[in-house]
Amino acid sequence: MVTTKNGVGVWQRSDLVEPELARSLEELGYRSIWLGLSPGDLIKVEELLAATERIVVGTGIVNMWADEAEPVAAAYHRVVGRYPGRFVLGVGIGHPEATKEYRSPYATIVDYLDRLDAAGVPREDVVLAALGPKVLRLAAERTAGPHPYLVTPEHTRRSRELIGAGPFIATEQKVVLDPDPVTARQLGRDRVGFYLELRNYLSNLRTLGFTDDDFAAGGSDRLIDALAPHGDAATVAAALTAHLDAGADQVVLQLLSRDGDDPVPGYKAIAVALGLDG
Repeated sequence: MVTTKNGVGVWQRSDLVEPELARSLEELGYRSIWLGLSPGDLIKVEELLAATERIVVGTGIVNMWADEAEPVAAAYHRVVGRYPGRFVLGVGIGHPEATKEYRSPYATIVDYLDRLDAAGVPREDVVLAALGPKVLRLAAERTAGPHPYLVTPEHTRRSRELIGAGPFIATEQKVVLDPDPVTARQLGRDRVGFYLELRNYLSNLRTLGFTDDDFAAGGSDRLIDALAPHGDAATVAAALTAHLDAGADQVVLQLLSRDGDDPVPGYKAIAVALGLDG
């Protein structure tokens, strides 16, 4: 099992992570890099692993509708053959608004995991995007564990209670490194608003106590503060640690920044506040 417990990783779109950034994150003490919108050929994964020495790279996620299981499995074997112990294959069903063929999602997930099994991909090297109880249980039973996205520490706590102590939970958490609540919330709304049109996420957020009033006009202050907590480095670090305290094995931060900004100083400030061993 290559998943590293009690750590902090970084989630970022795959097209925004270059080798130089990966090396900086490794030097700062982050345990992992999770690549959003991950192509199933895993070429970007291999590029980042080649540029670093020890950091784990995960996909967050390879979409089951976009990439068939067998080519993904072949790419997995290629990567781990060259970089053993440093790759986690995150897979998921995505959301119905993005896929015309979206149907029988649970059966599709089960079939995909069956095909990965048949292709010799070890379950302990796979994580599954999961929000609701049924898929969380499936993640615990058929993979190393769930990789929840756009959730709160309360979701992490409930997930741990549901699936028990064994499975690995790697929870994504957006943060804004800005002590000004007005500008921080605006950036949070700019990046969270897209998800408030997707019913899978809305359904899950309703189970956490949010309502249609919270989803209106780009998100209420209460919702944005929960999904993209903001403040100085110490405040942001506390928001990340809350997931670990709630039962996550890793919290995977997505640092929201303005286009053109160099993210490395922000990652450094958060790493110092967290006491990472860079």
